[in-house]
Amino acid sequence: MKMTGAQAVVACLEKEGVELIFGYPGGVVLPLYDALYDSSIRHVLTRHEQGAAHGADGYARATGKVGVCFATSGPGATNLITGIATANMDSVPMVCITGQVVMPVIGKDSFQEADITGITAPITKHNYLVKNPADLPRILKEAFYIARTGRPGPVVVDIPKDIFTATIDFVYPEEVKLRGYKPLFAGQAEQVDALAEALSKASKPLLFIGGGVISAGASADLVRLAETYEIPVISSLMALGAMPTDHRLHLGMVGMHGTVAANLAVMNCDLLIGVGARFDDRVTGKITHFAPNARIAHLDIDPAEIDKNVRTHLRVIGDLAWSLPTLQQSLARYDFVVEKHTAWLNQVVQWQTDSPLTYQASETVIKPQLVIQELNRLSEGRGLVVTDVGQHQMWTAQYHRFSRPRTLLTSGGLGTMGFGLPAAIGAQLAFPDELVTLISGDGSIMMNIQELATIVEHQLPIKVAILNNNALGMVQQWQRMFFNQRYSHSSFGVGASDYVKIAEAFGATGLRATTPGELTEVITQALAINGPVVMDIHVCAEENVLPMVPAGASLDQMIEGGVG
Repeated sequence: MKMTGAQAVVACLEKEGVELIFGYPGGVVLPLYDALYDSSIRHVLTRHEQGAAHGADGYARATGKVGVCFATSGPGATNLITGIATANMDSVPMVCITGQVVMPVIGKDSFQEADITGITAPITKHNYLVKNPADLPRILKEAFYIARTGRPGPVVVDIPKDIFTATIDFVYPEEVKLRGYKPLFAGQAEQVDALAEALSKASKPLLFIGGGVISAGASADLVRLAETYEIPVISSLMALGAMPTDHRLHLGMVGMHGTVAANLAVMNCDLLIGVGARFDDRVTGKITHFAPNARIAHLDIDPAEIDKNVRTHLRVIGDLAWSLPTLQQSLARYDFVVEKHTAWLNQVVQWQTDSPLTYQASETVIKPQLVIQELNRLSEGRGLVVTDVGQHQMWTAQYHRFSRPRTLLTSGGLGTMGFGLPAAIGAQLAFPDELVTLISGDGSIMMNIQELATIVEHQLPIKVAILNNNALGMVQQWQRMFFNQRYSHSSFGVGASDYVKIAEAFGATGLRATTPGELTEVITQALAINGPVVMDIHVCAEENVLPMVPAGASLDQMIEGGVG
């Protein structure tokens, strides 16, 4: 069948089952948008290309499907960069289609030209510059295959305008053949058997789970393993929800703002099993003092992660959907005495009892931790929670309860302020009947606040809770704790933004709470409104996120307490 390159792109997306695209048109991609006009694929016009990237990211995190976004050449494409890097750090499957100037003028500093494949090479799983229109079907088939298989990630396809307008004989490939790319599913049984033997001998085992557990759809297998062999579990930020956070074996998040029990468990275990985790520096603290008494095992689909940050003694390379069930089968051959872990379990429970997450309540000012608890209580823990980045993100991780995977959407690796609002759009469009709550700060919300227009246009009933302390809260916490309270350019000063008026200007409902007595009423009212709501919640400005492991310290050198 003959069609233009632009029509071929749309046909490829339809073949891949794409239902939703986020984007922003421009001159070079007008042929693509003209072809999209005749398609049943839904397109959401965001108000900024970064919003399109984060929207596709939020959709992908919520569903596990590949998120798709469009942008034109030059500044349109470069405005996607932060969103692409965010997805890459957190292993989120995306296909980003960008326009490029016509082939004859590439490399000549043409109007709205940018070398997007060169720019995105370090922050994508793979990228393409299409030079032959006949290659479009093959390249797009490969792009989706690469994005979703193995360790997921973003793929950029850069398409010159004359490729869009060329005519091709369209045939969509039935399979992908890529030399050198063989995404591993099943690994070596010998590696699993070695880990099973080590686990059968351990008296203080500990499971450290990362976002890979959720990406692999292996949450049920992980919980089954922990319960069968009575192994306590600690989570990275990206893994919250993989195991219910109120499960009796779950010790909470580990690392810089992790729980005392989780951090002490790392420092005292004799076998630490990392499952789909990167051993990020925010988790490990001082590397030379990390898990000093333990043999370390690492289960991951990506061989590049093994020994990258932490030296391991045992490794299992393969998809967790294969390795975790295989590990259970291997363990079944051992005469496993679960009671051997009783003393260890009693110890970690004691740590939880002695050092719970806590803060000093107030009757006069709203404590940010209370906001998270009330949002969780009044929503009855249902729906999806999206966060931006900062203190509110850490308080959400500490005080909100998550019982299912893919119910916490947050930027972990890159820590992208401005992620939350567009990501919430992606989540709400993916699940229109679910409650989607965005927890943000007055710093983060302003970075992509223009997407309130997108939310109102589509009447998405997203509930936005802004923890407003009139400052860059996490920056001020570090300045307060480590820079002698020298608050250099971290306060918004007099005349800070009125978020109720901003919400109303965009066409959303704006509500405000300034005292603890108003908080419950405002949240209850917001949840009852069938439409977008922005809650401007004025919180205590001096509150610190604690516990905290200072940068460069080991996990047992925590600053505890609840008030800064």
